[in-house]
Amino acid sequence: MSKKILVTGGNGLVGSNFKGKKNYVTWGRDHCDLRNKYSVEKSMSEEIFDGVIHAAAKVGGLGGNMNFKGEFFYENIMINTNVIETARKTRVENLVCFLSTCVFPNDVEYPLTEKNIHMGPPHFSNDAYAYAKRMADIQIRAYREQYGLNYKSVIPTNIYGINDNFDIENGHVVPSLIHKCYIARETNTPLTIWGSGKPLREFIYNKDVAKLTEWVLHNYNEDEPIILSTSEEISIKEVVDMIIEIMNFKGEVKWDINKPDGQYRKPSDNSKIKHYLPNFKFTPIYKGLSETISWFETNYDKIRGTKNQSIVTSQQ
Repeated sequence: MSKKILVTGGNGLVGSNFKGKKNYVTWGRDHCDLRNKYSVEKSMSEEIFDGVIHAAAKVGGLGGNMNFKGEFFYENIMINTNVIETARKTRVENLVCFLSTCVFPNDVEYPLTEKNIHMGPPHFSNDAYAYAKRMADIQIRAYREQYGLNYKSVIPTNIYGINDNFDIENGHVVPSLIHKCYIARETNTPLTIWGSGKPLREFIYNKDVAKLTEWVLHNYNEDEPIILSTSEEISIKEVVDMIIEIMNFKGEVKWDINKPDGQYRKPSDNSKIKHYLPNFKFTPIYKGLSETISWFETNYDKIRGTKNQSIVTSQQ
């Protein structure tokens, strides 16, 4: 039986990039319950896996993280613990686990580096999720020390792209903005956006994350996680302007400055990935947005976050 690479979260933003790829096996939620130890053990024992890319997680937007802290903590702890432990027990040689930038302390010097993950509590709004993700890092370090396994973790910045969750209330910033703009265009209504548009963020295309993760799986062997980032900051307003241009939205744009902006900036240090891959070419954000929007409009009726959205197009 040939060895293969298992990808959890196989229908998600990163994992879907490995679908159909030779020697890769992608698991979605319908394959097995990763929260259940016995379900994971049974499924992982049915094939021989040389490596695991663990991208599955219980995720959500700001509201979900604040309102369902118990669920977010428990489910992510169980998912990560079961996958990592079962990988060890089934003698998987290489594993990459996805963390998140929310693992970083709320009060920390910028730019964010791999060394300061555990140097203070995370932001209160998503602390349960952040601590669960931090524990994956602890588990991996412990397994490396005791068992000598080549397990490691990655910390991507704001990922966007095809197969994202475009739920307006619970999705992340880029998919939510795309969906809002689509509805405003189709209904001939103003596009209303929270805040001033001034905050800065670092966005990375999901296809780039998949390529970098594949490299990490086979080539990276350090105790510390590695940040996956362009380290190029862009304002929310600039992103909105690009989306408006790509989607040919001609209506009114309203900035609701009574709503919070969130953290102004949280720049990261990508010097480690640049050291290893100095010639890696990141996808320009305009190109990535164009590809994402094209896919979104083509598949609107069958993607995450749009199925229950009713749109009544105005009469011309």
